[in-house]
Amino acid sequence: MNREELSFVEIGEEHLAEATEIYNYYVLNTTVSFHTDRLTVQDMKRNMLTGDPRFKSYAIMLGGEMQGYVLITRHKNKQAYDVTGEISVYLKPECTGKRVGRPALAFIERMAAEHGFHTLVATVCSENNPSRSFFESCGYEQSAYYKEIGRKFGRWLDIVVYQKRVEGITA
Repeated sequence: MNREELSFVEIGEEHLAEATEIYNYYVLNTTVSFHTDRLTVQDMKRNMLTGDPRFKSYAIMLGGEMQGYVLITRHKNKQAYDVTGEISVYLKPECTGKRVGRPALAFIERMAAEHGFHTLVATVCSENNPSRSFFESCGYEQSAYYKEIGRKFGRWLDIVVYQKRVEGITA
């Protein structure tokens, strides 16, 4: 796959059903998401179409087909955190390992820099070694490790928080 073929389109109503399907795969089958119940299209609409110009979601497109999505959300709902965004990349299961994630992450980092963010954070389940390796290889540093912070599939789960300073990143 040639990364030049990828494009990023701001998520609109027309993308919500497919984004919900992608996310729910991870909810129901993995510890990538700490949701335990599937989300509805309305849930995703509230999460993705916030109306805030700094916190947006983008469909990852290839040949007119959605491969996944990337988003930047509010890290915490307190004003001092407005310089920090939390990022996530969700790909269709069949699109993982096809070199889609790296350009998607680079894209959202550029968007974050353009909107004045200073730092990005990514929260990853500790057992998700592919995501951990991915963020580390993209310059993110582990900044926190929380033990037994979630429970899913009858097991206690840890999370690892990664961060990267994005201030000054350009195209």
